[in-house]
Amino acid sequence: MEYSLANSMVIGVSARALFDMRKENSIFEQQGLEAYTAYQKEHEDEILKPGPAFALIKALLQLNGMAKRENRVEIILMSRNNPDVSLRIFNSIENYALKITRSVFLSGAPLTPYLKAFQTDLFLSACEEDVQAAVDAGIAAGIICEEKFSDKTIRFWGEEVPQQIKIAFDGDAVLFSDEAEQVYREQGLEAFENSEREKAAQPLHAGPFARFLKLLSDMQKEFDMVKTPIRTALVTARSAPAHERVIRTLRAWNVRIDEAFFLGGVTKREVLSAFGAQIFFDDQQIHTSEASEVVPAARVPIRSSMESAAVYRLERRINEVS
Repeated sequence: MEYSLANSMVIGVSARALFDMRKENSIFEQQGLEAYTAYQKEHEDEILKPGPAFALIKALLQLNGMAKRENRVEIILMSRNNPDVSLRIFNSIENYALKITRSVFLSGAPLTPYLKAFQTDLFLSACEEDVQAAVDAGIAAGIICEEKFSDKTIRFWGEEVPQQIKIAFDGDAVLFSDEAEQVYREQGLEAFENSEREKAAQPLHAGPFARFLKLLSDMQKEFDMVKTPIRTALVTARSAPAHERVIRTLRAWNVRIDEAFFLGGVTKREVLSAFGAQIFFDDQQIHTSEASEVVPAARVPIRSSMESAAVYRLERRINEVS
């Protein structure tokens, strides 16, 4: 019987994002593929520790027991590993009772064609090349921060269940295009604020995560508004008067944001810790690096091409989400 992904939110996650494989990756980088493969096969029965995306993935899988529609979330392991080293990864998935049954192992081949084939809505990986290619293809994707990841970053372990899935986003170049940010970079803060005040009623163009936010917002509508298991936050360096255009843009998109923080340059780290994000998406490494000390974080690379045609296609996809 054919299995359809049409009604599912499809999340692609790499092995290094799901599990802590920093030691294994260092073997690959320093000693090569043969040594890496041998190490993985020798340690097949040794369970990998949870990685930066583990908490988010486990929480998202729990939605399948809450949502009105079956198979509301589909997690697909998407890896550049070769199939010969897959057993350790699957053993770890089984150990943590993660209901991940579909996978892709490509022996170093590009992932992007398969992200499209599986209609992927979000892709998480530690490989910058793969994430950049995904973003360029119009897929929401983030480079998971591994450097400062620790046990303290994981929000729950084992059978413990979080009260809510909490996902936080930066604004410009993540939810929205980088059009306003370009004004700031080229002309300074005063010009940026003047421009945003003048364009307050003009919605911002969609950024790489606009459609994913729309999907989350639509999924929230499947639950009681007060008891929804999903909570989202906007955590941005914007402040008044640049806040108005953001609010009006979200209204124009008909999407819900539960919490909004217009910080005006105040550090995002403590706000994200207080929010309890299971992941935070930002386009600037300085913010994701700092945030990753307290919550899982992922950097969103700027699209290599921001032509109006590409932006139009993305905004059309947002409007097509039911």
